[in-house]
Amino acid sequence: MSNRPSPRRPAGRPRASSKEMLEEAAAELFVENTYERTTIEQIAQRAGVSRNTFFNYFASKSDLLWARLDDGVDLLAERLAEASTHPIDPYEAVERAVAETLEGLARGPAPLVLTQYEVMGVDDDLRAGGLTRALRHAEVIERFLASRLGPEAPSARAVSLAVVGAAAAAVGEWATAGPDRTGPGSYAIAAVHPVLAGYRAADGALPAETAPHSSREGL
Repeated sequence: MSNRPSPRRPAGRPRASSKEMLEEAAAELFVENTYERTTIEQIAQRAGVSRNTFFNYFASKSDLLWARLDDGVDLLAERLAEASTHPIDPYEAVERAVAETLEGLARGPAPLVLTQYEVMGVDDDLRAGGLTRALRHAEVIERFLASRLGPEAPSARAVSLAVVGAAAAAVGEWATAGPDRTGPGSYAIAAVHPVLAGYRAADGALPAETAPHSSREGL
């Protein structure tokens, strides 16, 4: 272990959890050394935890790239499960749930893998892990819509994949927008709302709306 003292945290700032510290340490090291040249031991040392602690949270180094997306799947499922207990338009429920899920990204800096993948040396195979995570989100949305839409409605799979594609574009736009950006949830609404409005109109349940429920001024 290095004898280098840990960076001092600003007064009043709560200590991050070991998981958050590992995510931050990995992001720093991937930029400094590239992904390939960074070891699990280095990440654990930078975070000030043991190798065993690392494996309490992550099965592999590559999981660190997509930790927030993995957390987002559970949050999305929770939000849609809550919506299932209320008589809310399913398209609106999806829009709100996606926006709230992506808003979780605002708890920290933009995931560096979205903006620094070239510096980090993240190749196509590793980036494919992001696609895997995106498809998990789509599956959660598909199950919800399939349980709520009638047999004459548009395909739940088609809707879910279109929504996730729009949300992914929104996250990328948010990540590169700079420090003065609004929360990612507002970007998500701006991108996802037109998609869902079109499918809602095709469903015939409600007329397509011409503007999202919320602008980028905030949720």
